[in-house]
Amino acid sequence: MEEYKQVILVRKDLKLPKGKLAVQVAHASVEATLKSDKKNISEWRKQGMKKVALYVETLKDIFTFKSQAEEADLTDALIIDAGKTVVEPGTITCLAIGPDRSEKIDRLTSNLKMV
Repeated sequence: MEEYKQVILVRKDLKLPKGKLAVQVAHASVEATLKSDKKNISEWRKQGMKKVALYVETLKDIFTFKSQAEEADLTDALIIDAGKTVVEPGTITCLAIGPDRSEKIDRLTSNLKMV
């Protein structure tokens, strides 16, 4: 059986407080799921909806992974904060990739460290 998962890439350079980081990851997960293929969502749900939060160093890294995800035909969701609490309005905080087959996502993100 093929495994499915979703990853959320979080900018380390923003040094988000734990609560803010958790909410941004949740936004990214929901947004990417809403945009995803129904078959991928169904398989992912059956397997427990595995999610992994990973750090990237900078905004540039977010865009690099976004391009790579698009080239690999993976659904992604970029989160742009409204700026009402911790960061300036328009700050890109994170990027979700998937849900999709783990092997496809791992090709892009296996070298990143967990949050």
